[in-house]
Amino acid sequence: MSQQITTISFFKFSTFPNMFWGFLMMLFAHKDLSKVKGLSFYRLMGSGKGTGFNPLPDWSIYSLLQVWESEKTANDFFNSSTLIKRYKNHTAELYTLHMKNISAGGTWVGKNPFEKGADLDPRLPIAIITRATIKWNWLIRFWKYVPTSQEALEGNKGLIYTKGIGEVPVIQMATFSLWKNFDSVKRFAYNSKQHKEAIRKTRKNEWYKEELFSRFQPYKSSGTWQGKDLLIF
Repeated sequence: MSQQITTISFFKFSTFPNMFWGFLMMLFAHKDLSKVKGLSFYRLMGSGKGTGFNPLPDWSIYSLLQVWESEKTANDFFNSSTLIKRYKNHTAELYTLHMKNISAGGTWVGKNPFEKGADLDPRLPIAIITRATIKWNWLIRFWKYVPTSQEALEGNKGLIYTKGIGEVPVIQMATFSLWKNFDSVKRFAYNSKQHKEAIRKTRKNEWYKEELFSRFQPYKSSGTWQGKDLLIF
């Protein structure tokens, strides 16, 4: 199997000057990230208000998804990167999950960046990233249905955390979700009528120009999010 791993970092900014700095880094951080050794794919993303998909921006939270050739290259970056040090100086919280790639189907900007790196252990936490580019002619109908499709997430005991993220507001959207185990994911997928209907509508109406569904097994974390380590529950 591949030695590739994926990390996702969440940045929480608590003051207006720092939020503005975080917004500017959506542009300026590319200069540093493009030079990082061992980094095969990355995406800087903003987030939507609340949880799940939301077209309204959350100016306080940003994320960085990175795909690494190996765990060593990821560790070298997080241990010595001046970019990460700068983020630490501006954030109220910075949380990073290290994840082994389990499976991925579809494309992200024309390719699938995730190589299988491990088999799923159903007893351990599982992270899921879904990403889609929504067709222009379906934007209004898509966003009208989103609140209904997410109803089953409210109060879901198997869900640890979820957040809507994306590269381009409204059009290019993704969701990150962290679950206690694979059974929690299956219960949501098979028992949620809203989720099933969302999948049916997606297939019938062909809402997406491009889409990707990926699963990961988190095995290490650093920092805190909402005052805690999300892997400890």
